[in-house]
Amino acid sequence: MDTDRIVGSAKEYAGRAEGAIGDMAGDAKTQASGKAREAAGTVQNLYGQAKDAVRDAADTATSYAKDAYENSGDTFRDGTQALSKKVQDNPLGALMVAGGIGFALALLMSRPARRPPPPRWRY
Repeated sequence: MDTDRIVGSAKEYAGRAEGAIGDMAGDAKTQASGKAREAAGTVQNLYGQAKDAVRDAADTATSYAKDAYENSGDTFRDGTQALSKKVQDNPLGALMVAGGIGFALALLMSRPARRPPPPRWRY
């Protein structure tokens, strides 16, 4: 729990008490001061709640990132094992896929460069 939440709650309750005393005494100045203190306490409390929410979200994101980083080697290892199993089960299909990828890359790399359009004459 953030200290702004605690201080904000204390200011809010103190403002309520001051406003109630102003109501009982009929003093408008004390009432207004109490309402102002209560509003300031509410704002500080909400600020503390927002800081807590951001801190919790950051902690959650950090733990997810750590888990993903720690398990990335297992995921990569599982993927390579599954791929090698597919290649062992169907070597001709794997060869065809590799050849197709190589052919597509060769076509992309051997395309002639685009020529810029000819200049237009201005009159």
